[in-house]
Amino acid sequence: MSSLIKEIKVTIKDLLTRKGRSFLTILGIIIGVAGVIIIISLGAGAQSLVLGQITKLGSNLVGVLPGKSNENGPPTAVFGVQIKTLKESDVEAIKNKSKVPNATDVASFVSGNVTIIAGKESVDTSFVATDGSYVRIQNTEMIKGTFFTDEESNAGANVIVLGYDVASSLFPNGNEIGSIVKIKVPNNNPSNTESSNSVPFRVIGVQKKLGTVAFQNQDDQVFIPFSIGQHQILGIDYLQFVRVKIDDATNVKIAMEDIKRVLREQHRIHDIENDDFSVRDLADAIKLLTGITDTLRIFLGLMAGISLVVGGIGIMNIMLVTVSERTREIGLRKSIGATRKNIRNQFLLESIVLTFTGGILGIILGVLVSYLVAVGARFAGYDWAFIISPFAVILAVTVSILTGIIFGLYPALKAAKLDPIVALRYE
Repeated sequence: MSSLIKEIKVTIKDLLTRKGRSFLTILGIIIGVAGVIIIISLGAGAQSLVLGQITKLGSNLVGVLPGKSNENGPPTAVFGVQIKTLKESDVEAIKNKSKVPNATDVASFVSGNVTIIAGKESVDTSFVATDGSYVRIQNTEMIKGTFFTDEESNAGANVIVLGYDVASSLFPNGNEIGSIVKIKVPNNNPSNTESSNSVPFRVIGVQKKLGTVAFQNQDDQVFIPFSIGQHQILGIDYLQFVRVKIDDATNVKIAMEDIKRVLREQHRIHDIENDDFSVRDLADAIKLLTGITDTLRIFLGLMAGISLVVGGIGIMNIMLVTVSERTREIGLRKSIGATRKNIRNQFLLESIVLTFTGGILGIILGVLVSYLVAVGARFAGYDWAFIISPFAVILAVTVSILTGIIFGLYPALKAAKLDPIVALRYE
């Protein structure tokens, strides 16, 4: 044991005499290990963000989208394809208690991007047209005023609820409630004419600051009654999305089957292979997104691992150069009694010390970068968890040491096999 400690001290002393070369030698290992730590940490943080965003929506909600999808992929509508199969009559059928007894609330949705004008102020934002049941489904909190009711939504009342950021931009003095704003009708709306290119609304509420939920900035949007958004703003007769609240999370799967059956009746579909809609719950979304993020983490981790191999090759090249430079030293040591084993262990130990040091520095760098990313994400308003996996740290150290052994073994064996007489005569 004492001889090993002595050899380590001598090895460290030799490496410190060549600080510049030693650092450049381990740079690839530092980058590789840091890359593995960062990717695994960021992958875990991104996964926690994704799952956290979905969980905020609630465990007893079911989403209905137009367009068919398989169990492992997103609905076609997610990719921006315009599908017109979902109608308001479908929502009325889902609301029928005799058909979907576990559904407590149903909300229709259409959305788009618009410009809102209030006096001399204007903002480009997104609108969500929905029903009064939205507040019961999403548990929306208001900081001022109220959300519109089912009666106002059904009557097509020109009322609007502003997101926190939109209200701050349009009404810096805080006099939103009762004010009139105008929404410019998009040019692609067939009902848009020179005389009706904007729709007036009376502000009745301001939503509490919510931040980002499900990757949508809840503060940078406005809410208007469904019929107004569907017909006057977008000029369409179909729905983009439906959300159903189920009485209890344990009844979600039953309710999903009921909804599918109702929609098949509505659309006269006799074969499930011909479904033109998708019904998803929180568990499906979590399963899908977890699978995607896990695959990305593995793929990116393998990409980072390649830099470890590159770093190992660099160490082997440097060690081979070192063997050539120290040929006379090797011959001298052999002439005074050093064995092949001593010479082999010396160079192998140097390689291991280099890669171990690179692994430690890589871990420090990886943890630091991961922490800074987590802090930056939280500062930007995302619920990003700072996660460092012990498995990733152990894996990084183990791989770096194995890299030193594997790529340092050949130069060490080459040094050990040198003939002492030839080595002493080497110039």
